[in-house]
Amino acid sequence: MLQFIARLVLRIICWIELALFTGLLYLLSWLPAALLRPYYFQAFRFWCRSFVRALGVDLRLHQKNIHPVPDQYILIANHPSALEDVGIPALFPVHSLAKIEVRDWWLVGRISAAADTLYVERESRDSRQEVSSRIVEELGRGKNIALYPEGGCKGRRIFESFRHGAFDISLRTGIPILPVFLHYESQEDFEWQPPYTLLHKIRHMMTTRNNRANYYLYDAIYPERFSDRESFNYHVHDLYLQWQARYLD
Repeated sequence: MLQFIARLVLRIICWIELALFTGLLYLLSWLPAALLRPYYFQAFRFWCRSFVRALGVDLRLHQKNIHPVPDQYILIANHPSALEDVGIPALFPVHSLAKIEVRDWWLVGRISAAADTLYVERESRDSRQEVSSRIVEELGRGKNIALYPEGGCKGRRIFESFRHGAFDISLRTGIPILPVFLHYESQEDFEWQPPYTLLHKIRHMMTTRNNRANYYLYDAIYPERFSDRESFNYHVHDLYLQWQARYLD
């Protein structure tokens, strides 16, 4: 009983912290961009960690990499859930690419935009080409970018193919791919698919019996090894299938 009460009190404190920090970031987001950088991005990462704590998720980073993480990288990950939108920035100093609808979400949209999140209309070729050029520009400024080559939330299993964007950009810029494999032990509670809304999934995550989220970090993959984006893509997709067999099958 005492343990339950302690967990409940801790959860309430975490939600109060998140509410206060959300309000602060929302107010700060109205300030001129020149006054926000670089402090807002660091505050945004703290907000992401606060969000994870409030959900009660046991987020674990498993460092399977042998070599040190490079100073700059294009992080890629599979996309089984909505949690990685805060889970990845909570663990890595990256600016994410999100679907354009996120920009219009109440509170979250404005906060993510002020943190220099990039947006794309997934089914628009023009939008994808435009954001690709923007990513190259941001990488040129020294930023790390997080991309999801499955092209959206595809569920527990690795999608049959990856989009070429991340690999094309890596080849153009010479910046390596940093792969992270995501595994939620209670995938049915974390997976975001119709007809559920974001509020539904938040409730599911908070009430799951298994709150473990495993993020497996592997060695960076350098573009010099590949002659074209197709072979680069195929190699990395095959690695994800191997990790799927290791952790899921």
